Amino acid sequence: QVQLAESGGGLVQPGGSLTLSCAASGSILSNDLMGWYRQAPGKQREWVVTITSGGTTDYAGSVDGRFTISRTNPKDITYLQMDSLNPKDAAVYYCFSRRVRTAEYSWGQGTQVTVSS
Repeated sequence: QVQLAESGGGLVQPGGSLTLSCAASGSILSNDLMGWYRQAPGKQREWVVTITSGGTTDYAGSVDGRFTISRTNPKDITYLQMDSLNPKDAAVYYCFSRRVRTAEYSWGQGTQVTVSS
């Protein structure tokens, strides 16, 4: 079982920046994918970004160029640097890990990001 612990959420003004982090523990494997989803009030959970153990990244179009994900191995900590935030980015952000072979997901508890002046 994989445990994921997120931190770094909070309130930021439009145009501002915020960095989220996610620390994995338990049975995380070295080749597990990691990344982030987000969910705004009244909306479905939305995929944001994925990073492989080798550092290959894939971003949703809505955040590409503004968000940057990084990952430390073997500590399996991911960081999500979010720049040029706007109110549409406000959501609960969930860290995930995914087994490559089985596609099994594990989830963090979520961290709130609020973008408001």
